[in-house]
Amino acid sequence: MTGYKAYQGNQVEGAGPLGLILLSYEALYKELGHARRAIEAGDLSAEVDHTGRAMEAIIELSSSLNADKGGDIATSLASLYGYMLRRLNEGMCSCVPAAVDEVMALVQTLREGWQSIDNQKFIQHAERKVAAA
Repeated sequence: MTGYKAYQGNQVEGAGPLGLILLSYEALYKELGHARRAIEAGDLSAEVDHTGRAMEAIIELSSSLNADKGGDIATSLASLYGYMLRRLNEGMCSCVPAAVDEVMALVQTLREGWQSIDNQKFIQHAERKVAAA
């Protein structure tokens, strides 16, 4: 196992639920970026490969939703993930990056939202430590 693979494994093993969501969004965004570059290069094989990986990441995010605990937010995310999958499927092999660009923008917005939740949790944890000291 390479050092990088070991690092990635440690990142996943040490991440809590929110950390895993953020790692999933990062992987998704990375694959969409690869798909966009493949479209620009006219490499349909690479586009399909990276778009497929991006779609797998979306499916993973969607399957992790808990409608009972997440309520309306989980329902809305499920609808958005479904839309993202449809857009990527419609845009695949079109030689036009519009669908990938649209999904990349959505992923960036979602990731920023989850990151702000993570930041808030970190701040609250730090404030509790300071108050306890």
